[in-house]
Amino acid sequence: MTELPGKAELSGIADNIKPYIHRTPVLTSTSLNNLTGCDLYFKCENFQKTGSFKIRGAMNAVLSLGKDELKRGIATHSSGNFAQAAAYAALMAGTKAIIVMPEGVVEAKRDAVLSYGAEIIYSGNKPEDRENKCREVIEKTGAVFIHPSNDLNVIKGHSSCAIELISDTEDLDVLLCQVGGGGLISGISLGFRNFSPKTKIVAGEPLGADDAYQSLKAGKIIPQRNPDTIADGLRTSLGDVTFPIIKELVSEVVRVSEDEIISAMKLLWQRLKIVVEPSGAVSFAALMQKAEDYKNKKAGIIISGGNADLSRLPF
Repeated sequence: MTELPGKAELSGIADNIKPYIHRTPVLTSTSLNNLTGCDLYFKCENFQKTGSFKIRGAMNAVLSLGKDELKRGIATHSSGNFAQAAAYAALMAGTKAIIVMPEGVVEAKRDAVLSYGAEIIYSGNKPEDRENKCREVIEKTGAVFIHPSNDLNVIKGHSSCAIELISDTEDLDVLLCQVGGGGLISGISLGFRNFSPKTKIVAGEPLGADDAYQSLKAGKIIPQRNPDTIADGLRTSLGDVTFPIIKELVSEVVRVSEDEIISAMKLLWQRLKIVVEPSGAVSFAALMQKAEDYKNKKAGIIISGGNADLSRLPF
């Protein structure tokens, strides 16, 4: 496994991206504490620029490029949240972004990408369709590829989310974070490893897209096959960068049903009065399922994004 970054490097990255991101709030709720029997701290990345945590990693990756690389522009593939983040990061750095998106992309996410000045190239709706089309684009344009999750600079950028949460809370017993491609939970895990090593890291994952659960069980990467979940941001597979970090630093993966995801999402809308997308509610769904295990404990919960399709809410 690649040598993992230490405190000094992660602190430097957090300071470096600070001018380009929001320091998102940590919300609490007495009613949700009473409901679960836990002391809950919600890190609200739905209030982040571009509507999700992704800008942290995208911004660090773009800022890590040299002058010649910036001249070539960047390219990536994404169904939505990383697309917006990469487009915004490129705009901030004064470079061009080409984003490969599936034909069935949510219109609001597409429109946001266009509003940041990026070029969109469409592909089929399967993850491999996006990846293949992106390779074609890079060969044709010479753009620098930034992977949405399986990129160490992206992962390091996401660690800033953990650093903020740790400084805004005290001695969390457990941290629950959703897992899709694994970029967020890898960055969160690195942050806690360096700044709060006693905190247990637990992943939440949709039952219909449980490649992380299967991969950890098998001890090797088991790619997604026809993922089926409302949590569209979590349909991607782990990669060769994220898997070793997760294998070393994540204690367990809790699989949640579609009903549990929708119920958790609805509760967050009702009780916290905030917009949370389905993927963003998976960490809370995992906490709800395991609440008995964390009774009277301090639990951090990452709400990863708020880019919900308001025309197709599941409740």
